Amino acid sequence: MSSDNAEARQVAQDPVLVEVIGSALSTIVEEMSETLVKAAFSPNIKERRDCTASLFDAAGQAIAQDEGGSPLHLGSLMGIVGAIRSRFGEADIRPGDVFIGNDPYSGGGSHLPDIVLASPIFVEGELTAWAAALAHHADFGDRGHAHIYQEAIRIPPVHLVREGVMQDELLALILLNCQIPEERKADLRAQQAALRVAITRYTELCGRYGADRMRAVGQELLDYTERRTRAAIAAFPDGEYTFSDKFDCPELDDELTLRVRIVVDGDEMLFDFAGNPPQVRASVNVVWSGLYAAVYYTVKTMIDPDINPNAGLYRPIRIEAPKGSILNSVEPAAVNGRSETCQRVVDLITGALAPAVPERVTAASNGANTGVHFSGHDSARDRDFVYLETIGGGSGARFDKDGLDGVQVHMTNTSNLPVESLEAEYPLVVEAYELLDDSGGIGEHRGGLGIRRKVRVEADDVHFWLDTSRLRSRPWGLFGGGEGDSARCVLSEDARPIDHGYTVLQPGQTASIETAGAGGYGSPAKRPPESVDQDLREGRISAETAEQYRELREKG
Repeated sequence: MSSDNAEARQVAQDPVLVEVIGSALSTIVEEMSETLVKAAFSPNIKERRDCTASLFDAAGQAIAQDEGGSPLHLGSLMGIVGAIRSRFGEADIRPGDVFIGNDPYSGGGSHLPDIVLASPIFVEGELTAWAAALAHHADFGDRGHAHIYQEAIRIPPVHLVREGVMQDELLALILLNCQIPEERKADLRAQQAALRVAITRYTELCGRYGADRMRAVGQELLDYTERRTRAAIAAFPDGEYTFSDKFDCPELDDELTLRVRIVVDGDEMLFDFAGNPPQVRASVNVVWSGLYAAVYYTVKTMIDPDINPNAGLYRPIRIEAPKGSILNSVEPAAVNGRSETCQRVVDLITGALAPAVPERVTAASNGANTGVHFSGHDSARDRDFVYLETIGGGSGARFDKDGLDGVQVHMTNTSNLPVESLEAEYPLVVEAYELLDDSGGIGEHRGGLGIRRKVRVEADDVHFWLDTSRLRSRPWGLFGGGEGDSARCVLSEDARPIDHGYTVLQPGQTASIETAGAGGYGSPAKRPPESVDQDLREGRISAETAEQYRELREKG
């Protein structure tokens, strides 16, 4: 028996050791993420925490991911190590290297603002693992979205640092293509700091347990996750499940119909996205990594939220989507707004599996990652600015609970930017920030409420761009629950109408963004009267909605 096999067998028989090292790996990625947040310069990272950290084994399989980050970031992380390994030979991967990449078509990314830095971790001269840190660089605001060349600078996996030496010419090239270069430079340094933390901590673990044992534990963690995943899938009723839903966004003139077919067969699942529309001349196309991230996230939430977020989860899951479709786009499709489409992928899977596992799903949530972008020149501070915010909405009601009000859901998990920080950083004033009464669907359990955020600009020629969805459709309810309200954007009377999500605002003009609510769960006739009365007292529903509940209850 080889030493590797003997080590693997010993590790498999020592679950306490696997748990201890697994917890240590999780701690490393959490420390990476905190380092990145604390060292970052931009509000989007230091306040909104729009970043994620991960560890991979030498082959590029994810062994630990920061669970505080956005699930969609997995799409920009899962391909980076494989892209580096396919581009560079072993001789070109050295200690002290830092690779940078963001391109969805050559770098394993999912959209260009998510820039990933990755470093190999060498122990006693041997490549043992990889650390990666992703940060959303909120820089590329005022750009078109017809194809990817308009969205931002594309970076294939290349050396940003080579054996400890910064590649200044490459950095200069990247910064030249950014609107706020000093902010980007500072945030890239924060990402490098996070990688240094990972290398130090992982090397310390190898010093304590040995590199061979660490590799064996990594494989056992993947195998354990696979076993738990298969066992959970096996509890689902076998069968074929289908669902379709409407998708809209400001960039599209018409609604699209998206669909999925799911086959549960024993301890495996097939997700078939055949029949979806071809990729569009808009930013809402999704590359394979984004689609896979959406599927993996949804499966994890349904089968066992406590499963470790590593590549073992992927093994029992097969995903098929035609190349060139909106859910598996090919170059040069634009992808900046892919999060809106990925949110609908979650809705599709949830809707399809609701009859099979009604207690494990929610009604439709707000169905968007509502992004607002304000950019321009701040004459008072004599600097350019780009302000990005993603605004939460309603969360779908559950079989035993109301939906949550005003939260980020599913594929996004960022914090909101505090009003105080926003107004200190940008020539903008927040006039209103509130929940939208009556925006949640009625039901035995009420859908969550959407958010209204009204922003007034105080600079000339502020470019405003809106990404959202559910403008034309409404989040659906389950098992008799009502629909949530749609999203909308209301501009000042003297502001020009939004054309495909874009306009220019002048001082004193406002944009009021209203996000969608969420669907209800169960018959509204079964909602307890005291819950209706409490919602009415707290302003969550109107008197008309309370009366609707009463009438439905009386009808039985």
